[in-house]
Amino acid sequence: MKYVNSKNEVFEEEGINLSTLRHTTSHIMAQALKRLYSDVKLAIGPSIEDGFYYDVDMEHRLNEEDLEKITEEMKNIIKENLKVESFTLSKDEAIKLMKERNEDYKVELIEELPEGEIISFFKQGEFVDLCRGPHLLYTKGVKAFKLFNVTGAYWRGSEKNKMLQRIYGTAFDSKEALDEHLQKLEEAKQRDHRKIGKDLKLFMTHKLVGAGLPLYLPNGATIRRLLERYIQDKELALGYCHVYTPDLANVELYKTSGHWEHYKDDMFPVMKMENEELVLRPMNCPHHMLVYKNELRSYKDLPIKIGELAHDFRYEDSGAVCGLERVRQMCQNDAHLFVRPDQIKDEVGKVINLITEVYQKDFGFPKDSFKYRLSLRDPENKEKYIDNNEMWETAEAQLRQILKELNIDFYEAEGEAAFYGPKIDIQIKTALNHDVTIPTCQLDFALPERFELEYIGEDGKPHRPVVIHRAILGSSDRFMSFLLEETKGNLPFWLCPTQVKILPISDNEIEYGNAIKERLVKEKYRAVVDNSNEKIGYKIREAQLEKVPYMIVIGKNETENNVVSVRTREGEKIDSISLDELIKKFKSLEIK
Repeated sequence: MKYVNSKNEVFEEEGINLSTLRHTTSHIMAQALKRLYSDVKLAIGPSIEDGFYYDVDMEHRLNEEDLEKITEEMKNIIKENLKVESFTLSKDEAIKLMKERNEDYKVELIEELPEGEIISFFKQGEFVDLCRGPHLLYTKGVKAFKLFNVTGAYWRGSEKNKMLQRIYGTAFDSKEALDEHLQKLEEAKQRDHRKIGKDLKLFMTHKLVGAGLPLYLPNGATIRRLLERYIQDKELALGYCHVYTPDLANVELYKTSGHWEHYKDDMFPVMKMENEELVLRPMNCPHHMLVYKNELRSYKDLPIKIGELAHDFRYEDSGAVCGLERVRQMCQNDAHLFVRPDQIKDEVGKVINLITEVYQKDFGFPKDSFKYRLSLRDPENKEKYIDNNEMWETAEAQLRQILKELNIDFYEAEGEAAFYGPKIDIQIKTALNHDVTIPTCQLDFALPERFELEYIGEDGKPHRPVVIHRAILGSSDRFMSFLLEETKGNLPFWLCPTQVKILPISDNEIEYGNAIKERLVKEKYRAVVDNSNEKIGYKIREAQLEKVPYMIVIGKNETENNVVSVRTREGEKIDSISLDELIKKFKSLEIK
């Protein structure tokens, strides 16, 4: 494939550079817009992972029909096989050219460039755009593309600036490659937890409540309650104690912890009340430091493991919030382990074992979908991280050594640490091929120092504990979104809001159906009877759409012989078995 760079030099590479192809397609789209809409002003149009976009300013609000028109005009430009050429101008000449073309956003970008810089442009036919390139040499090199949608985007990402229209699209070097990509996008759409949440009546949002503040419906509340009980039971078995602490605190608490200095931009505004300044908490560790400090501790008491299912609040932009995945109020499965220095290795190992047990044993996620990341500070960034070289070097070296001694493969990432210490992040490759961090384990020498925490050692003298911050499910909200997308809503039996749906074929079997339900409820299973007047085929389809794992179909034969016939959501059928046998099967599916 032939390309052209900012010096108007033509070069050839084997194969296709998708980033360059998509960047060229974004220029073709901008040219089509210019041909179709006289008032359009161009902002920026880069290639991005899996596609491209262009931000534009125009009076007309673009819709689906407009995207079709733009697509047709882009096809015309591709058929014209316009040659792509580059040229350069001085800064003054570049500003003059863009002003003549009424491109205010380009002028703003050029004005910020250093004096004396030579600025490059690319042209194809009548179209000219400010750009570094490179590009395909001819527009006909674009073989397959698709425009997806239009969203709003503030100029330069700032709410203080004008809202522009952002048109998203993608391009590939063949129709087959594009079709394969579109198929993956459809798969992702079906897995989107927001769609699943709506279909299964798990949660809702409403503008009267606010962006990033989901409301859990009965089905979703059941899942969340079960998840939270599950993880608390795990923690209790490992010696954790649970507390409740307030959702807000005095600003002075976060100044003491250092969060105010390093995190205040992500916190909600201060509320002034009488002689106090209060703020909604973004995390729980400062509260837990005070719980620990509430009484005198001995070296024999450690480790002390304080856990909480706590509500935290983050001041997320409205454009960034997403279903349950990114919210403004979350419920954190948080805990802080107060340990002696000689206990660090053992307790970090126990946290990693718990993570493995939860994700691989109980939820069955494959081992190869996990990667361990040692998240380190950026030593040059004095604003983001507590400035204590000795503390950082000690903590980072200890976590690195622990991972090596546990024979865990890991990689290191500079600049990903918490502001108070390094951490082990477990990166999970999701079904949608995203890298996400949910469980994490952090080592902290800083907060114990700031809060002057102590324990009395074997020598009778005060010593400073070390704190291990850890989250297993992360937040209940984000874990639910992750789990829904991984399973397509086909949750494990023990976690389903409705585990069994009883489907009488006619009204004659409703009494027997209610008796079955009564027995199942007594055995602590969540069962409902569908006593609607619909035909049995419709009832089965509805139960399948609701992702109910087991359907009990009862007709005349089942009623007379005191048995049940069973269908699973996967399509398996079991005819005429006793309810006792079925309950025995259910018990084998319970979480151990």
